[in-house]
Amino acid sequence: MARIEEVHETHVTPGPKHKKRKETPTAIKLYLAAYNALSAAGWSYVLLVTAVHLLDLDNPKTTPPALLSLVQQIPYLPPRTSLPKYNRSYNAELFLPQAVVPLLRRATTTYARVGYQTALVQSLAVMEVVHSVLGFVRSPLFTTAMQVWSRYLLVWGVANVFPTAQSSPFYASMVLSWSITEVIRYTHYALTLLNTSSYLLLWLRYTTFYLLYPTGAGSEAFVMLASLPTSLSAYTLYDWARALFFVVWWPGLAFLMVHMQKQRSKALGGEKKTKTA
Repeated sequence: MARIEEVHETHVTPGPKHKKRKETPTAIKLYLAAYNALSAAGWSYVLLVTAVHLLDLDNPKTTPPALLSLVQQIPYLPPRTSLPKYNRSYNAELFLPQAVVPLLRRATTTYARVGYQTALVQSLAVMEVVHSVLGFVRSPLFTTAMQVWSRYLLVWGVANVFPTAQSSPFYASMVLSWSITEVIRYTHYALTLLNTSSYLLLWLRYTTFYLLYPTGAGSEAFVMLASLPTSLSAYTLYDWARALFFVVWWPGLAFLMVHMQKQRSKALGGEKKTKTA
């Protein structure tokens, strides 16, 4: 599911309406800032590789030499020759502009380019459960554990296991939505801990969800759907569980959208009043 802890502010900037809380030790603040900075860097890498792949920026036939030279400096970028050949035809191609079809086809091979990196970067999020257990942050333990588990399920229990999930174009939109969201979120947290956060990052954190939650959670659901057998008679218990997850994903998304709207009003409402005072 979309980042559930987005609903629970982990690092709140002190203000007149907030009760005074026990000051977090400097060493813990610096550690958390480093963790969030590392996570932001990891997701920035995932976003960069995904963008290069989807935009075909490492294609020597179409990319200007100067830009191609920069792209080739990206570490651990799987070569184009290692990508699986597109061998599926989606009905959606019949209704899309011809110029968009190559993008759709590249989306089906995104996992081969960034799947392993995404799983590794996402795995780092287990530390958020540890932080909650140790009391380093105020995020509820159950909520944090559930959101980390849902992402682990998608990267290790679905995409890593089922080739049909790997070749789904929704894998690309899922990773793209995740990476943009996480770059903003972790950067905001890191800078807030260092007392240097900006209103722009705060605004982005509580505004981009209007687009990134539906595209992210929706893509997660369809990646899960792509992993299911085509025949009900072939379903295992795990298949039925994923089918159930596909169904409950949608009301879960609706709940998160409503909750995030309330959080946005709390986070940005005071800023607007201050600016107009």
